[in-house]
Amino acid sequence: MASAAAKAPSRSEVFSLFRSLLRTARDFSDYNMREYMKRRTIDAFRSNGGLSDPQSVSAAYADGKLQLEVAKRQAIVYSLYAPKVKSVMELKRLKSSFLFME
Repeated sequence: MASAAAKAPSRSEVFSLFRSLLRTARDFSDYNMREYMKRRTIDAFRSNGGLSDPQSVSAAYADGKLQLEVAKRQAIVYSLYAPKVKSVMELKRLKSSFLFME
């Protein structure tokens, strides 16, 4: 049983977790929270990219799965209390994408 817990996740499982975290970040209606989640996800994966010990990789993966569940719950809560007005950054992005379409 201890060997099952120490078994490191496959590369595809790790990339799947990474993509899931980034997709969950898109679910946040608030620009600041969305960008924070993306930045935190990328930073965490970069800092854990050098792990080679199967136990530490497995522990980091398990922590990432827990963070994914927390992020999903938080996205739901934040959507319930979404701001009525877009932030300046979102308006700027919308304007630049609109100008790009012309």
